Amino acid sequence: MLARLKQSGIAALGVTFGIGTFIILVSFMTGLNNLLDGLILNRTPHVHIYNEIQPSKKQPIDYLKQAEEAIDIIHSIKPKLSQERIHNALPLMSHLKEDLRVKGLTPLVRAQAFYSAGSLQINGLLNGIDVLEESRLFLLEDYLFQGNAKSLKRTSNGILMGAGVAKKLSLKVGDNVQIISGKGDLFQLKIVGFYQSGLAEVDNIQSYVNLTTAQQILGEGVNYITDINVKLYDIEASVPLAREIERKFKLRAVDINEANAQFETGTSIRNIITYAVSITLLVVAGFGIYNILNMLIYEKMNDIAILKATGFSGSDVKFIFISQALLIGLIGGLMGLLFGYSISVLIDHTPFETEALPTVKTFPVNWNPVYYVIGIVFALVSTFLAGYLPARRAEHIDPVEIIRGQ
Repeated sequence: MLARLKQSGIAALGVTFGIGTFIILVSFMTGLNNLLDGLILNRTPHVHIYNEIQPSKKQPIDYLKQAEEAIDIIHSIKPKLSQERIHNALPLMSHLKEDLRVKGLTPLVRAQAFYSAGSLQINGLLNGIDVLEESRLFLLEDYLFQGNAKSLKRTSNGILMGAGVAKKLSLKVGDNVQIISGKGDLFQLKIVGFYQSGLAEVDNIQSYVNLTTAQQILGEGVNYITDINVKLYDIEASVPLAREIERKFKLRAVDINEANAQFETGTSIRNIITYAVSITLLVVAGFGIYNILNMLIYEKMNDIAILKATGFSGSDVKFIFISQALLIGLIGGLMGLLFGYSISVLIDHTPFETEALPTVKTFPVNWNPVYYVIGIVFALVSTFLAGYLPARRAEHIDPVEIIRGQ
């Protein structure tokens, strides 16, 4: 190896750039995928419970015995008279908290309202939440670019405004904003922070207030809850739990798979593309490593002949070249990990600022150590195979033919 240092170095560099490029690509692409997934999944409950407004399954004509043999034709069916609230929401929440599958849950009160600024009124949606639980389970703090969750908890009349509507009304933290409820009542709230999800249609209308504040705006009591968002330890348990809630409590329960069917499809496709490109890159790098080591052994045929002529057996020659290949793979692999890590750190510190994602300051990188383990294992396996295959040919070389040819 030292006698042909240039060739050995080229072989090691082939391993280095192959493994390094794999680390850079898979870390960046999976980091970007995780960022996109997090924008949706972090704020999406595993099970969303609410009281769905729907028509009565049995109409008055269904109770007439005279109409049993007739064909019923009913026009303009209206939803049955019911409230948006979840009946017995507090006992239901207590029941769910005792379920070992449930990590936590947050009550939600949705209130339609108008943001008022002088003669201007903007349609909006206020979400009344338990802000500390919302931050713990659904990472609300990650989407606040001014203010924090504790500020809302301490301020009974506080509001975390959507960035879009705040920009339209030219408001800043500490300002007061007037809210007009659906009944026409006027409320004055103090802005304690701004929220931005990255989805413009949400940020232009949605804001967060304390649970009791939303109940007061609607003129309801403390047991008025419109939605319950449940977070589970195992996301796979969301489907059976949702069906169980619908069956027992006669409420609508939407699991995360149903709520994000199209999103899951997009995520799966992105992951397939990421790993397909990464595997292809490793395969191409493997062939490059094989070609380099194959040529290296071919050029050393004279050395092989001399070794065998001086008493080395074929297995000894094979062991020498396999050891050389593994040493090149180890050195090149470790250099590749260092190279990939260095470029990943550079990417992780590269500024990435966009108005849609104010809390994201740099490009996302996934630091999963599994990728580094895969890289070094592939370096050793590929160089072993790249050295073993031509070494088998060298094992059976007749030294007399090589020396006679010289």
